[in-house]
Amino acid sequence: MAKQQQLQFSLITPESKVFEGPADFVAIPAHDGEIGILPERAPLVVQLGAGRLRLRTDQTEQSWFVDAGFAQVVDNRVVVLTQKAMRPADIDRDAAMADLERARMMPTIDDESVRRRTRVEASARARLRLSS
Repeated sequence: MAKQQQLQFSLITPESKVFEGPADFVAIPAHDGEIGILPERAPLVVQLGAGRLRLRTDQTEQSWFVDAGFAQVVDNRVVVLTQKAMRPADIDRDAAMADLERARMMPTIDDESVRRRTRVEASARARLRLSS
């Protein structure tokens, strides 16, 4: 039986290439929900939200917290460009709790301030979920 085709996956932040290698499946936290990607997927560009990015190769799964950015899928290649990528074990729960409290204190006087508060709160909540 022929081996199933794989994706080539890259996770990149402004500071470094966090990961590059093959994957059987990738789940991306898009701004409007999670998107699962398998080989031979139609081309896609999507805005990221804050959340858990999952990568499965053979029988192992890796995950990172990502916060904002974009993902592109084309010709079995997935490229994720994000401001922040960290392993769940590296998440500072105290900092995430402080960010959540800070978000709750942010004034919401116009649409932009509501969007800013929502982004900070979503990022903090996602980090807290992943760190537990």
